Amino acid sequence: MIAIISVTEKGNSIGRQIQSSIGGDLFESFDVKERTLKEITKEAFDKYKGIVFISSTGIAVRSIAKFLKGKDKDPAVVVVDVCSKFSISLVSGHLGGANELTLEISKILSNIAVITTATDNLDIMAPDVIAKNNNLIIDSLRNCKDLASSIVNGKKVFFLDERRLIPCPKGYEITDTLQENTLWITDKDKEIPAVTKLIRKDLVLGIGCRRGTKKEKIYNLIEEVMQKNNLSLKAIKNISSIDVKSNEEGLLELAKDLQVPLSFFSRDEIKVVEDKYIGSEFVKNTVGVKAVCEPVIELSSAEIIINKIKRDGITLAIGRVI
Repeated sequence: MIAIISVTEKGNSIGRQIQSSIGGDLFESFDVKERTLKEITKEAFDKYKGIVFISSTGIAVRSIAKFLKGKDKDPAVVVVDVCSKFSISLVSGHLGGANELTLEISKILSNIAVITTATDNLDIMAPDVIAKNNNLIIDSLRNCKDLASSIVNGKKVFFLDERRLIPCPKGYEITDTLQENTLWITDKDKEIPAVTKLIRKDLVLGIGCRRGTKKEKIYNLIEEVMQKNNLSLKAIKNISSIDVKSNEEGLLELAKDLQVPLSFFSRDEIKVVEDKYIGSEFVKNTVGVKAVCEPVIELSSAEIIINKIKRDGITLAIGRVI
């Protein structure tokens, strides 16, 4: 949802034209007079993914200045002049989607789109755009900025996707080794100087635990195992377990802290695949199946990369989405 803010009567009709084509909430000039532009802008930053100012760039810049937090947090901001000659991408061109929104509005209004991000004008995909388009996590915005600067300055940049799922983008040179100015797509935790890392969320945690196990105990085991195996916590896609654990407080709190979804599978689903894995009669007597953490990884369409580890009433296995 976008907010469209017009500061003049002439701009109101432009705002209505945009709203009728792509939706959004329109704040017309009389709204601005009643509530003040600062108040409306603050609301827009808090509630909307995109903001379109129908005003001068100066008014837009002064209005948003106090609310800017960072390119990974700010909404897309686009400016359309009151004569509708230009649609200008102002803030969050890549991650916020302002460049895309600018092109869309320019098409609606039949005016000139103004996009100043250097990589776009060179027709080379910036690292943060690659991340956004492929649902990858940017490990360091600073490194992304440095790599984009290398692209703009004509330096050779490299591309390494460990799983070879993304084709090498235009302007990059494919490589099999990590070197300076490499864009590295991985689920690893390792940090390498002068390498820009984008993290693929492709790890599934299969977890079984004794009733009442605290979140901290489960987390400590996960952290230890993942550090030992050079895997990033940011790469966790989801946590899976058996449905009798669907109200297990420790698991629920863990998923909330890691900001990942929880998947639960029934005993009948697990019984179909449990014989492939080493199980326990104690577990079978407790929850009705002899193994949990490894079968639920298979049921999550993932391949086990770390087999079952048992500690303090917790079982943990780690898989990678196929």
